[in-house]
Amino acid sequence: MKIIEYGKAHEEVLLLLHGGGLSAWNYRDAANQLKENYHVIVPQLAGHADSDCPFASIENQAKEIIDYIDKNFKGTILAIGGLSLGGQVLIEMLAQRSDICKFAFIESALILPMKLTAALIAPVLGMSYGLIKQKWFAKLQFKSLKIQAKLFEDYYRDTCKIQKHDMIRFLKANASYRMKPSLSETTANVTILVGSKERGNMRRSAELLHALIPNSKYQILNGYSHGELSLNHPNEYVELLINTLSTSNEGLRHTHTFAADNQITSKNREI
Repeated sequence: MKIIEYGKAHEEVLLLLHGGGLSAWNYRDAANQLKENYHVIVPQLAGHADSDCPFASIENQAKEIIDYIDKNFKGTILAIGGLSLGGQVLIEMLAQRSDICKFAFIESALILPMKLTAALIAPVLGMSYGLIKQKWFAKLQFKSLKIQAKLFEDYYRDTCKIQKHDMIRFLKANASYRMKPSLSETTANVTILVGSKERGNMRRSAELLHALIPNSKYQILNGYSHGELSLNHPNEYVELLINTLSTSNEGLRHTHTFAADNQITSKNREI
């Protein structure tokens, strides 16, 4: 497993898991801020650009990262964040190892399987995969993802490196993933993030995660689409992480709206 590290001199470790089809640049701006106070690790997910192994499953990827933490950090670290596919890997890690981290930040993670979507991935990619390396097509795809413009060249370069069989596997895994009941046993302080402009199944997934995970916090990102917080607003993402790491709320679950101007409104909610 290939990794990128920032701030290696620091003792407290943060691990960030990028989204499907993306790469370590997903967290580059955030990591460059966090490295002033933390040792930040960004693994390259299997089957993605410059990865040293093919994608097998979300479960396998979670186990590989847990093994890495066992080997290098005695089985537990301060915090893990994950976006979309990376968020699903994080959910699986929490289910496989209840104390893998003290804090977890799950952003835009789907846990409601989409059977039709999963069934269509292979035939659709079979017809369209050749277009991925066409820049005009990549620009259309990139625009639909609502990622900030400065990341296009990173996106285009790394998307072109993904093999068709890997893309089919991780997209099908993303569309098919179900959370495990053992997730309820996690001891981590978990924050669940979802954009107010995301699809209904994404918001419902966040609500189900919140209902299952004890003492979790559920934050609605007002005006944001899928993955926009960490991808397009790294300053806000870093602020959220640092504020959570420094002030842990116990006992009550909360629903928050994270506004674009960084103002947070909240109300207590019982589940």
